[in-house]
Parts: sequence; C-alpha cells; structure tokens
Amino acid sequence: MKVMKTKEELLKLYNLELDELLKEAQKYTFKEFEFCSLISARTGKCSQDCKYCAQSTRYNTDIYTHPLVSIEEVKKTALESKRNGAINFAIVTSGKTPDEAKDFDELLKMIKEINSLNLKSCASLGILTPKQAKQLKEAGLTRYHHNINTSESYHNEICSTHSWHDRINTCKYVKEAGIELCCGVIIGMGETKEQRIEMALELAQIEPESIPVNILTPIKGTPFENYFDKIDEENILRTVAIFKISNPKSSIRLAGGKKARLSEENILRLMKYALDSAIVGNYLTTTGFSAQEDAKKVISAGKKIKSL
Repeated sequence: MKVMKTKEELLKLYNLELDELLKEAQKYTFKEFEFCSLISARTGKCSQDCKYCAQSTRYNTDIYTHPLVSIEEVKKTALESKRNGAINFAIVTSGKTPDEAKDFDELLKMIKEINSLNLKSCASLGILTPKQAKQLKEAGLTRYHHNINTSESYHNEICSTHSWHDRINTCKYVKEAGIELCCGVIIGMGETKEQRIEMALELAQIEPESIPVNILTPIKGTPFENYFDKIDEENILRTVAIFKISNPKSSIRLAGGKKARLSEENILRLMKYALDSAIVGNYLTTTGFSAQEDAKKVISAGKKIKSL
C-alpha cells in the first residue's frame, strides 16, 4: 500500500471529497485506541512569547499560576488517570527549559514515581540539552513530548524567543537518548493548508511515536485571542487525515481544543477514520472531556481501548 509523501501528492489528497479522504486515512489507523493523561506540574510565568499561550509572562491572561507541585500530588493524579484508562501519564511544566525554575532533580524523582505505578512515564519540560535527555532516560522516562507547533515557514509568526530548530534539536536529542518521542502541532493559528501539509511532512522526517494534534483555543489576553475563524471543522478533519496518511506508523492523537472546536459528530468521525489515541481529561489551561466521555466516544466509533 503506497503512502503519499510529497507535498503535491498530499495537497491532492487534502482536496479530495471529505469522505473519500477519511476512508483513505482509515487504512492506516491502529486497531486499538490509546488514552494518555497529564498534570500541569508547573503553570505560568513562562519567559517565552509564543502568541497562542496563556502561560507567557508577556500577556495578561489571568490564569492560575503555581510553582512545581509535590510528588504526592503527581502520584495522586497519576493513579486517578490510571483508573480512568490512561496508560501514559505526562508531567508538563511551563518555561523554556526544565531547569528554568531549578526543578529538574525533583522532576526526575517524579518520573521514577510514575514508573512505580505501572504507567508509562511521559514528560513535557521544554527545550533540552543532550545531557538532560540522557538524565531523563536514566530516570526511566518512556516518552518525551515536545511539539514543533507549526511549520518551519510559519514559526516566526508564532514565536521570537526560540527558533524552530531549537525544537527540532530537542527532538533529535530525545531520540538519540533512546526515549520515545511525542511531537505534534497546534493548528488554527493562521497557517495555510499548504503549511499544514508542510507540518505533516516535517513530522514524517522526525518519525515520532506519537503526534498530538491540538486545535487553537483562543485565550483572552494573548495575541491570538480573536483567532476563532482561522480554521473550520472541515479543515480540521482534513488536516488530521493528512497527518495519519503521511505518518502511518505514528499514533495520531487528538489533544487540546477538541471540546471547544469540534462537534460531537466530527469527534466521532475522527476517532473512526483518522485517530489512534487521545488525551483524556483537562489540559494545561483549558478543559477537556472526562475519561468516561471519551471512552464512550471510542466505543461508539467501533474501536477497542488499549490497556496496559
């Protein structure tokens, strides 16, 4: 079965009749659907200027901020996530790097605690050095999450305080350390459909095990607070389908924005035709569906939920 890899081929697919495109994507979906969950272990006061993000110190968004939570809080949340069917549990911290708030040693302890609960540990801690990637591996980290966020050609419209290649280098260090990579995007930030296809191809070069697709939820106080009309539901479906077709070995994961930006019908369509996994529960500064709600959707889409 041929997988389309060129930009021209993917653009042609993108413009197919929607049901035809979704059925093409379905050829590559996995038989079992995977759940993961997360804790926002350190929230807010980030030095970066990513225009979509409520956690930047440069924007007045009135979100609740807090320093690193305790190991006990991480354990409690992880156990709850496990009871709700998650098999991966992620520690997520704000900030450019994991040592920005001098919390790295404590984060390593949290990873070990998650592993002791028979969960697959995941972390999203920002831009890494090769040494930090090795330390995470030594602590037993299963998977590291670090998005490219957008295409290389659109990155400068999103952020000026770090480069697209800073993100790519982190992905490289993670894979070199022998850690699984979770690397995805945020769509609906003003990019073109051609740039969404560029993202799909860039991810195909990186070859992450998991690709989370986030849909921008505009937050008041950020530069993108009025970006509600930058992508519609049909183009969300088309984009996710293209990501699955161009990354057949990666688990395509519906993440932030699904509750705010997609109808129930279209979430079910994606679960049936183009998705392999989802983040259940709440995200960093926005809310999601409960694990029970997502489980019902997966079953309605005719798929089996993967277990440990």
